[in-house]
Amino acid sequence: MKYARALPAYMVQRYHGWKATTFAENEAWYARLASEGQRPRAFIISCCDSRVHVTSIFGADQGEFFIHRNIANLVPPFVDDGDHHGTSAAVEYAVTALKVAHIVVLGHSNCGGVKGCHDMCSGNAPELEQKSSFVGRWMDILRPGYERVLDIPEEDRTRALEHEAVLVSLENLMTFPFVQEAVAANKLTLHGLWTNIGDGDLQQYDAETKKFVSV
Repeated sequence: MKYARALPAYMVQRYHGWKATTFAENEAWYARLASEGQRPRAFIISCCDSRVHVTSIFGADQGEFFIHRNIANLVPPFVDDGDHHGTSAAVEYAVTALKVAHIVVLGHSNCGGVKGCHDMCSGNAPELEQKSSFVGRWMDILRPGYERVLDIPEEDRTRALEHEAVLVSLENLMTFPFVQEAVAANKLTLHGLWTNIGDGDLQQYDAETKKFVSV
């Protein structure tokens, strides 16, 4: 592949630093992870945003979380067409192969994908309306959430839509037959979270009050 190039120097330096410290000090643990395979307790679906560092938020070690990241932490509804579905494949593997006990959908403040959805649905991002826009077609998943926030004051609408990105994903998770079965059998629980990047607040969705509350 002629377009592949060597890593930037700063990444190489950071790797060697990690190998000489963190890895060297825990070499037996890494060997055990490699030989015994992974047994994560939770599957985390979070945004690609570089500011959202899932393992740091929860102080997780290697092997503890199975993590899937995509634009705006969205889960599409279940479809049985055998096409390429990266997020759906991750859900299937987490539930049926790894048998995780928890699925966590983690949204966040100032999400660019959610803002793009808001702009697109409100007619202010025609480029995302194009059929050729991968981002636009992905953000179509969130259109039902946009419809639910139209009666909210405009200055609060984007934050509400960030919450809807979590709720729409939870709703869509329950369209997967194997997720339904695991939940019904009390082998799997679903959780909706939202984090404020600026102040570190973490909120969870309370199904009884239908609100996000600080944990």
